[in-house]
Amino acid sequence: MRADLLRMFHAGIAACLPETVLPRHLPAERPRVVLAIGKAAGAMARVAEAHYPEVAGLAVVPHGWAAELRSIELLHAGHPVPDEASVRAAERLLVLAGAGGALVLLSGGASALACLPAAGLSLADKQAITDALLRSGAPIDEINCVRRHISRIKGGRLPAALTLAMSDVVGSRPEVIGSGPTVADPTTVADAHAILDRYGLEAPLTETAKQVPGEFRLVAGAADLIAAAAAEAERLGYRPVLLGECTGEAREIGRAHAEAALALPPGSALISGGELTVTVTGAGKGGPNLEYALGAAPPLADRPDIHGLAADSDGIDGNSGAAGAFFSGADAAGAAALAGNDSAGWFAAAGGLFAPGPTGTNVNDLRIILVGR
Repeated sequence: MRADLLRMFHAGIAACLPETVLPRHLPAERPRVVLAIGKAAGAMARVAEAHYPEVAGLAVVPHGWAAELRSIELLHAGHPVPDEASVRAAERLLVLAGAGGALVLLSGGASALACLPAAGLSLADKQAITDALLRSGAPIDEINCVRRHISRIKGGRLPAALTLAMSDVVGSRPEVIGSGPTVADPTTVADAHAILDRYGLEAPLTETAKQVPGEFRLVAGAADLIAAAAAEAERLGYRPVLLGECTGEAREIGRAHAEAALALPPGSALISGGELTVTVTGAGKGGPNLEYALGAAPPLADRPDIHGLAADSDGIDGNSGAAGAFFSGADAAGAAALAGNDSAGWFAAAGGLFAPGPTGTNVNDLRIILVGR
């Protein structure tokens, strides 16, 4: 069953790779400059280089991520919490975009990778706010709303003639993807204040751009990932049951999905995408997919015919160093690890960690639960 789970995961990834989805959206005329930001930026920049020989530009990716580029410069920066390199990247992006005519290739992760604190905020302030929101279990749309209002590059402040985006957020709203650096922002300072108040935080906020020139186009998202995985499930002889893009506390959604799988007939494949959250109270390592997997295990304790895989499409789940995990009822004993937010520790010991490394795309999470045929 692990082999089938792997085939479904890789089918979903293949359908959402930049080389698969990006070429048909690239304009015929070579842009003045290409600016790629996010976890998929390296792969997106390679596609642009193949389409436009000798094109100039800049690609910003997380520390440790490789990308073989020829004419587009590569920078590394902090993720999920920004660092000094994120500030330098944002400054370079604004300079390169300032002359106009920029093609921006955007993917998830851009919020941290390009960071320029608003007036009255230091990088340390922004790091503390970002970390507190991430640990609080706040959904990404709330986190990115605050990010837009404490920034000098997000919320429509990066000029672009055309933005081509890969969505890693539920609903694929342009202002949420990468905190919307090139698009108008419908949220206000009051909205951001309300979010900060909800989590007991404070920060000086600035208003974002409400009218922005340039075109925005979505090239891939969670729906493509789910559809391709479902098609592979059918090819392998399973009956897909699609839950769409899900949100909520990871361990709770994991349990709910496991209970739903118990009611399905043999040969079913319960498939979902979206982005779950984790409220961090322990000091362990993990991520939303790993917590989902541990949360799903207890209801499956008496069903050895049910196995699952929960993984982030970009290859990195939280601070785990892995994409996610394979799971079954045999992992039901991991309750103590879940209490300490150490799901990665549990699955490393149990042999369930799934660590393919960076995949080259970023269209959110893929979770599959198979009921044996």
